[in-house]
Amino acid sequence: MSYALTASQVVRMLGEWRAAGPAYADLAEAFQVLISDGRLPAGARLPAERTFAVQCGLSRNTVTAAYRILRERGFLASDRGAGSFVRLPEPGRRTRAPYSLAARSAGSIDLAVASLPAPEAVLGTATRLAAGDLGRYSHLLGYDVAGVADLRRTIAEDFTRRGAPTDPGQILVTAGADHALGLLIRLLSRPGEAVMTDSPTYPNVLDLTRALGRRLLTVGLGADGWNTDVWKSALRQEAPRLAYLMPDFHNPTGLVMPDSARSAIVDASRGSGTYLVVDEALRELALDGGELPPPMAAWSTPDHVITIGTMSKTCWAGLRVGWIRASKSVIARLIGLRNLVDTGNSLLTQLIALRVLEAGAGLLRERRELLLERRRVLVDLLARDFPDWRFTLPHGGLSLWVDLGARLGSPLAQAAGRRGLEILSGGRFGVDGTLESHIRIPFVADERTLVAGCGRLAEAWREVQLTGRGSRRTQAAA
Repeated sequence: MSYALTASQVVRMLGEWRAAGPAYADLAEAFQVLISDGRLPAGARLPAERTFAVQCGLSRNTVTAAYRILRERGFLASDRGAGSFVRLPEPGRRTRAPYSLAARSAGSIDLAVASLPAPEAVLGTATRLAAGDLGRYSHLLGYDVAGVADLRRTIAEDFTRRGAPTDPGQILVTAGADHALGLLIRLLSRPGEAVMTDSPTYPNVLDLTRALGRRLLTVGLGADGWNTDVWKSALRQEAPRLAYLMPDFHNPTGLVMPDSARSAIVDASRGSGTYLVVDEALRELALDGGELPPPMAAWSTPDHVITIGTMSKTCWAGLRVGWIRASKSVIARLIGLRNLVDTGNSLLTQLIALRVLEAGAGLLRERRELLLERRRVLVDLLARDFPDWRFTLPHGGLSLWVDLGARLGSPLAQAAGRRGLEILSGGRFGVDGTLESHIRIPFVADERTLVAGCGRLAEAWREVQLTGRGSRRTQAAA
């Protein structure tokens, strides 16, 4: 189903699109960047040429020529009397390939996905042990929407150990964190209701919220972290049905929410009747020592603060095991909802996950050592090749949130793509064309890949600087 974008919305999304070439060509290029970056989705109806021209202060001929170029390149379809609609050059192909299993071309480098390869030794041992465990469950039918009891108990014990007493009946095993989030949005809100999150935030939160027909509200996240006064004001005025947070090594910034902010946001959300959905996907990936604050679940009851977790970041995304911690009544409602679409996770993968969790400290120590070394490599490469780029070294997580100093995130991502390098621009982590002065670079790849990737990134950066796309940040804005 398509929806219409107003001229003012599109102008905000385009940002500073003027470059050194003809206006119609620059405008077409700016539109193509937005479509390729996924922020103008397939099916969206663009403003009429005359209306858009007036809003932009352009001649209608300029807009007509830009739309014509987009049609010729396969990014736009026009129907007389109905309007012009965004399309993809290859029907059915997602432009955001890093979030799919689409085949990569030979020699391509992926610096978009923040996920580690499988820990072969640990996962191999866990798989062999899990296969041996399978016999203990063979007398069952194999359908268990809630999840294997032993796995739920192990997850519950971890919450209890961290200061949030939890019963196994408060745990639902899911097929990863995105699956968990989708279930919660469906259960706790209705189409048209508001879902609040940070900006920047995890891109799939934005995609899921839009796809499920909810209204997005964002609260800006500053370099120093969460502005609790703004959060309290937004919660009080908007009273969203739910709010999504990643307080531990926030994706993409790497920030950690302090105790005071956790307490303040929990109290404010309780007052507004808002469910807090807390994502702990990266919590175990502390790299520089020190203790994290207690989980946000420790500040409230499980029917108010709901926690999701996953093994995709600490172990391997291919395992597809995550979980939800909530009150027993919410878990019961989630099970009823899930029964409509699937009958639970694979028994074998749950048993593998159980064995991986039992390996615990050894696996996490290995992952942290690997990430520390790869973070060092990436930081050194950026210091050498991009001395003007800025970032704050995160104490954990999987990536760097890099300030380019100019609104060139999407053009840079597109130029990198032409060189076989996939990266995510800052625009993927926000809405309406914001955050274009940033890109996210994970430090999960090996040294050879990081070196080659930064080489291609340097070539792409030289290209976008020469074309003049984007507006350089003023000293006052810095």
